[in-house]
Formats: sequence, structure tokens, C-alpha cells
Amino acid sequence: MIDAVVFDLDGVLLQTEELWDEVRERYVRERGGRYDAEAQRAMMGMSSLEWSRFIHEGLGVDEAPEVISREVAGLLEERYRERLPLIDGAEEAVRRLAARWPLGLASSSNRSLIDAALSLSALAPCFRVTVSSEEVTRGKPAPDVYLEAARRLTVPPERCAAVEDSHSGIRAAAAAGMRVLAIPNASYPPDEEALADADVVLRSLDDLTVSAVDASA
Repeated sequence: MIDAVVFDLDGVLLQTEELWDEVRERYVRERGGRYDAEAQRAMMGMSSLEWSRFIHEGLGVDEAPEVISREVAGLLEERYRERLPLIDGAEEAVRRLAARWPLGLASSSNRSLIDAALSLSALAPCFRVTVSSEEVTRGKPAPDVYLEAARRLTVPPERCAAVEDSHSGIRAAAAAGMRVLAIPNASYPPDEEALADADVVLRSLDDLTVSAVDASA
């Protein structure tokens, strides 16, 4: 039985993977750092503490990791306020599931970006709890952010369903013991090994129905 549903944010509700890549690449190159095709994939799922340290140590940006995190998040928030990249069907899917279950959100995004996105989309009241991976010890694919979401929801992880799009996210939710509904990210699709960890694979948010969640249990 499913007693709560936990959403990812980037790639599930917001089409931001390309935006993150664009902003971080420009930030790194403007500061004399190195950026290649593997950098974006390497950072998918990392917490802000992890990817900012990666940019500092691995990509050659001199600024301290906490400065990198704050400045990149600020640039992303500016873009959100210009136009929030809400995925088609996101609002309907969230409201559809919120009518049945308490919802949580477990995201690799900075806290400031989570709050801005939910405020701008008017979806904040639908979520009982939200967790940023900067608030836990390890980012995805470690299960920490999902375990914390379940703790705040006061629902055992095995009675939660998670909605994910990426290889690191699917693995994180599965490692937490949650039922996993995967909506594969078209731009950065999860590998077959990660998809095998999902209980249900859906084509789009339109397929994320109450019956689909029930079927994952």
C-alpha cells in the first residue's frame, strides 16, 4: 500500500537539466575553468555542496564552493523568474496525486530554488514537506534525501512512491526502499541498469495517475 508520494523536481516537474548545464558551463568558462561533455552528467543528482566542490576542484574554478553554489543558484533563480520551465502536465499531475496522498519533494536543487519554483508555480500548498539534498549528508544516488522526506512525512519509505527521471534519482529512491515510478528524461535518459530498478516506467506526466501509483505497490 502506498501512503505518500515523493516527487523529484528537476526533470520531473521542471525542464531544467539543459538550463542547469547552460548556466554552469557559462559560469565555469567565464572564470577560466574547464567544461566538457561529461561534466553535466557527472553532476546530475549531486547536492549543491557536492557539485560546487566538483566545479572548484575538478573544473578549475578558483571561487570557494559555497560562493559557487550561491552564485550559480542566483543565476538559475533569475532565469526561473523570467520564465519558469514547468513541464507540460506537471501542475495537473501534482494536483491529481495531492487529492489522494500527502506529497513530498526530494530534490538535488538548492533550497532557494525549490522554494522559488514552488512559489512561482503556485504548487507549494500541494507539498507537505520538501527536502533539498544540501540538507542531508549525501546527494543522489545515495538515498539520504528520500529517507529524510519519508521521515518528515512520518511514512515508512517502503510505503512511499517516488517519481523520478534520472539514473541517479531512480537509484536513490530505490535504495531508500521506495516504489519507483520512472519518467525517463528525454535529454539525459537513465541507463538500462537504473531503469531496471524502477517498478513502473511511464511515458509522460499524463500517465502519472492514481491507478499508476497504486499499480507500483
